[in-house]
Amino acid sequence: MTDAPDFKRRLRDGDPVVGHWLSIGHPAVAEVCARDADFAVVDTEHAPTDIETVADTVRAVEAAGDGTTAALARAAWNDPVRIKRLLDTGVSGVLVPMVETAAEAREAVEATRYPPEGVRGIAGSRANDYGRDLAEQVASGGDHIVTVVQVETERAAENAADIAAVEGVDALLVGPTDLSGSLGVFGEYDSEAFRETVESVLDRAHESETPVGTLATSEDEIRRWSDYGYDYQIVGTDAGYLASGAERAHSAYDDAMR
Repeated sequence: MTDAPDFKRRLRDGDPVVGHWLSIGHPAVAEVCARDADFAVVDTEHAPTDIETVADTVRAVEAAGDGTTAALARAAWNDPVRIKRLLDTGVSGVLVPMVETAAEAREAVEATRYPPEGVRGIAGSRANDYGRDLAEQVASGGDHIVTVVQVETERAAENAADIAAVEGVDALLVGPTDLSGSLGVFGEYDSEAFRETVESVLDRAHESETPVGTLATSEDEIRRWSDYGYDYQIVGTDAGYLASGAERAHSAYDDAMR
């Protein structure tokens, strides 16, 4: 199990950490992507990933990163039971989607904390070496967990300052697809409405020194988001890497056979 405090510190200090998005749900794919990465995110919101697959994928990320790559998981929803089950697999932290208010952000944080600070159930699991380190983990209060909340709607962007200021929120992650859709400019990432909204999220979050990241799906987007001023990036998805690689190979073959 990867120790998360160093990753939390790097986020807090503004280090430009880089990660990958895992949606295929196979440990071998996770191993390929996780090498030399600072973190990797296992998706359970849109990907058909069950909890056992999450656990195996987390093991693969940790092995590939030689214990230095933080394995995170995105919950399907801001729900304490879903979040608890992900944490029990031994992930270093969680991404919580569609958080729109400070109250919802507090609920997300509470789901990662043991009582009395939170509502996470106490049990032996991979996260505490199957009970061997349970007392130590409970005593830590969940401070070792990275909690990232997603800004994906216009309402969330308007409340970004309050969300970012919630104690226990370690970072924000802008979901560009959903946010652009919410603004009525789906996929128009160079539009004035989208750019101004993202800039406002960055400014508001930085008031409380909370880092803001996003997801890129191409090299052009990596450069675009860097120009926007994001603090960290997820630089692509496993399925995207496979698709683009296959397309390039097919194109090269077509060119060679002409």
